[in-house]
Formats: sequence, structure tokens, C-alpha cells
Amino acid sequence: MDESRQELRVGVVVVAYNAASTLVDTLDRIPQETLSQLSEIIISDDASHDDTFVLAREWGLRADAVKTTVVRHTKNLGYGGNQKAAYRIAIEHGLDVVVMLHGDGQYAPERLGDMLEPLESGSADAVFGSRMMLPGAARAGGMPFYKRVGNRLLTTFENGVLGTRLTEFHSGYRAYSTDLLKRIPFEANSDGFDFDTQIIAQVVHVGGVIVEVPIPTYYGDEICYVNGLQYARDVVRDVVEFKLATKGFGTQEWVPTPDEYDFKEGDGSSHAVMLAMLDALPPSRILDLGCSGGLFAERARATGHHVTGVDYMEIPGVRQRTDEFYVADLEKGLPPEVGGGYDVVVAGDVIEHLTKPAEVLRAVHAVLRPGGQLLLSVPNFGHWYPRVRVATGTFGYDRRGILDNTHVRFFTRATLRRTVRAAGFDILEESVTGLPLGAIGSEQSSRLLDSVRRVDARLTRMRPTFFGYQHVLRLTPHAEDAVFAVGLNGTAEEGPRHGAGEVSAKPVGSA
Repeated sequence: MDESRQELRVGVVVVAYNAASTLVDTLDRIPQETLSQLSEIIISDDASHDDTFVLAREWGLRADAVKTTVVRHTKNLGYGGNQKAAYRIAIEHGLDVVVMLHGDGQYAPERLGDMLEPLESGSADAVFGSRMMLPGAARAGGMPFYKRVGNRLLTTFENGVLGTRLTEFHSGYRAYSTDLLKRIPFEANSDGFDFDTQIIAQVVHVGGVIVEVPIPTYYGDEICYVNGLQYARDVVRDVVEFKLATKGFGTQEWVPTPDEYDFKEGDGSSHAVMLAMLDALPPSRILDLGCSGGLFAERARATGHHVTGVDYMEIPGVRQRTDEFYVADLEKGLPPEVGGGYDVVVAGDVIEHLTKPAEVLRAVHAVLRPGGQLLLSVPNFGHWYPRVRVATGTFGYDRRGILDNTHVRFFTRATLRRTVRAAGFDILEESVTGLPLGAIGSEQSSRLLDSVRRVDARLTRMRPTFFGYQHVLRLTPHAEDAVFAVGLNGTAEEGPRHGAGEVSAKPVGSA
């Protein structure tokens, strides 16, 4: 063991169900050298109907045994549920590394040292034992032909969807650092056998380093509780759900949700449209509401603008990307510290998160200088996607986009126009964006994606209320309000004057 890592508290969790005939032998097979390095063994009996719990407790009472915690669930939690309970205990007991061992002896306890080495050396966050790494090993160990074929087919599919290069997704020999477990929502995972697939996706999502080690294959007379067809269906569904969720579709609790909203890259995105609007202005004082991590502000500052950011939470790095930053809940109004006299207020995808958006818009009105502008973007609920979801009875929320599960208000073009006018603004310019195809592929995406982008751009121009993904407005306080303000101040800093019905509508191509 690496001397710099010798202080690690290493534990083994043994998941067991009706394992009375195999549990003690499995535990006795742990090499003495490995046993001496363990801080604790946690045996988690999932409401077995045999003597698994009694035998586990007797083994733990042996004078030569490592500290052993034996837990018996009063109801069966399932394979995944049993793991959750065991990992919770491991974290609560202060373990740094935990290896999962099956009580039926299917995975060789003799290889515990190999499983631990990458974690002890600091070269991995998770270690998976693989029966498929060595050619012919699975067949030599008695894995049935149909299971070998199914294992490889599913693993190939899962690698393709998740972008991994694992040799096996379906081994139950796993080791994790508890720091990694704390970073992922494993407790939201399935209670079934597909727990193991979901946790791989979670580890990949947070950038955890996975190392595989070869392990022997053993198929004996143990009872298999896995329904193969149901398991295959579940893992395929899981990786597809995960991929869709990371693109914004669906709200699966087991898929981690970032605190920070991404900057919308690409020509035609709402952020790109608003940046283009700013490019037409001289260096200005900007108030960026809902600035998230400050990525939009950073780009605005690069062109000479002074940006004050406001958000309900502080994302790391936001103070470096803004000139000033304030934490505030916009539901309670603008914080007094922001002051007033701003040339521009930016509210990019903000008011749909507020229960009383008109009040915030009126507060924005008050902090703008005479002739100042508000750049506002909101998702278009009249877009074909939410319309189809409603019409087919499949309405539900997504992780982002028009049906973002944090949205509390929905806007069509007509309701958005009424809202901003009622709050005291004239519309100087309207734009609509197309589908956010940049979330699916980059600017160097496939020909198919480029073709979809061109078709979507054409449809958006033809019928923006149905194909427009977001509305982007450039607004200014009502002309009569500006005149009144100018009269009070004795200055002539008025901006462009447009009546409420004078709209410059400009559809924008797909993102």
C-alpha cells in the first residue's frame, strides 16, 4: 500500500440474501493479509428466510475477526436497496473506501486486494471487477453462452450511449471511495438489479475515474434471482433515460442536476441574440438578473460593459466573472444594494421562474435610466413540443428547456406581450430562436443535425409562434414614462421611442 494512503479506513460491505449455505465460507476466504487492513466489515442481510443473520453474527463474534457490523432488514429492500443501506452505514461509520462482496461467493474474496489497490494508491474513484477482460475467462468459469452474449451486447450498447469503454457493466464486484458516493445521488437509484448500471452512469456524469481489474468467473449452485429479460429492459431504459436527462428531457431523480445553468452557446441561442443586442450599444452599466455562474456577464464584460450580477445563490467563480455580485431572491424583489441608473437590464430566462413576474418587471423599470433597455428572454409555451405533450396526455417536466421543472409560469407570445406592456414597457425588437440543437451536437455536428437545423430555421421564420423555441425581446420604458422622467431630471437622455404597437419582429435561426 502507498505509504501516503495508509491512513485510509477500508471497509467491506457484504450484501446477503438467503446465503446461509455460502456466507461463512465466503467470509473465511478473505485473505488474512487483506483482513488485517480492514477497519470494518458490514454484513447486510436483506430479510433472509434462512439463518443468514445468525451465522453472520456468529462469524463476527469470533475473536480473530475484524470489527463486524451485522444488520438485518425487517423487510426485503431488493438488491439495490440493500446496497443503499450498506453504503449509508459505511459513510456514517467514517470509512474512506468500501468494497461490495456478495454473500453467495460468486465473486472471489481472494481478489479483494486487487480491488482495493487502485483506490489505495489514489488512481481511481471506483474499481470494477470484470469477468470479460481476459479472453475466454468467462467461458472457462462456467458462464452460460447466452449470458456471455447478453453481457457483451448490453455492455456494447451502454458504452455507446454513455461514452465509456468498460469491458463489463454487469459484474457485481465493485469498490468505491465514499467521497465519490457522497457526490452522487445513489439513494435515488433503483432498488432492483439495475442499480449497478445507474451508479455507473452517475460516476461517469461527475467525472469519476473508473478502473477495471480482471476477476475469475464462478458459476456454482447459487440461486439466481435475476430475471434476465426484465434486467436487460431495465438497463437499456436506464442509460437512455440518463442520456435524455443530461440533454434536458425528463426529471429522473437519480440523474444529478447541476446548480448552474449553462451558457447557451451557438448562433441563434437566446444568449447569443442578447449579446448581439449589446454589441450595438456603447460600453454600458448592465444589471444581469439570474446571472447563475456569470458566464453571460463574462462575455459582456469582454466587450467593455460593466456588469452587476444578481442570483439566488452564489456559484463558484461568479464574483470573478462579474464586476459586482449580490445574492438575492428575486421573489422578494431587487436588493437595494444594486442601486439604479442602469443602461441595460438583462433577464435571460428568469421571469418564468417567478410567481409574480410583473412585480419584478416593474422593479426593473425603476432601476433603468431614462431611455434604458431591458433584454428579456423566455421559453415559448406555444412551441410544438409542449403542445404535443399536452395534446397526447404526456405533459410532464424536464430538467431544462421549455418544460424545465423549476418553471412556475408559462408564456406564449401574446401573454408575454401583455405582461411586459402591463409592467410599463414598449417593445423595440422581437426575436425568436429555433431548437437548441447545440445541446445535441456541436457546431461541427453531423450532416443530419445540420439539415435539421436548416429545416427548423426555415419553419421558425414561417411560423414563429409554433416553431420558435424562445422569445427574445428588447424593451424600453413606455414613451410617456420616459418623457416624464426626462422632465423631472432636466436632461435629455431619452432612448428610442416606439409605441406599444410598433414592433420590429426578427426570427432567428436555430441554435
